[in-house]
Amino acid sequence: MKLEGDIMLELHIPDFDLAQDFYSSLGFEVVWRREPKNDKGGYMVMKKDHSIINFFGGDEGVSNHSFFTRFPKDTPRGYGVEVMIPINGIEEFYEEFLKTHKDKVIKELNHKFTMPDFRATDPFGFYLRFVERYDWVNGRDKEGNR
Repeated sequence: MKLEGDIMLELHIPDFDLAQDFYSSLGFEVVWRREPKNDKGGYMVMKKDHSIINFFGGDEGVSNHSFFTRFPKDTPRGYGVEVMIPINGIEEFYEEFLKTHKDKVIKELNHKFTMPDFRATDPFGFYLRFVERYDWVNGRDKEGNR
């Protein structure tokens, strides 16, 4: 399987098991995983349809990364970033999400904008926007409407 893209998302986290449990419940599957070893961070890649999320760290040593040591350890992860995850059938996905992750919902499913969406956080505090799949390049929904 060839995984590539112009921009790859990498989330630095302290617990791969927690991430794997949460993102697997959303339909993501682990492509490969390497555990942290000898003060070197591990790595995990998860995929759902055409969406790929990479995870670095896997233990508390993730906060010792050279860039992140300039921030307090309790700085919210992903501050100022919204991770958009396209979904086919957002209404059904939302109902399933509520069954196991209702406490993570920040903004309920709505249809105010171009495509229906809802907002939530993952177990680490990353801000997630689940949105009905949309052709962002051409500005069209799955029926071809602008």
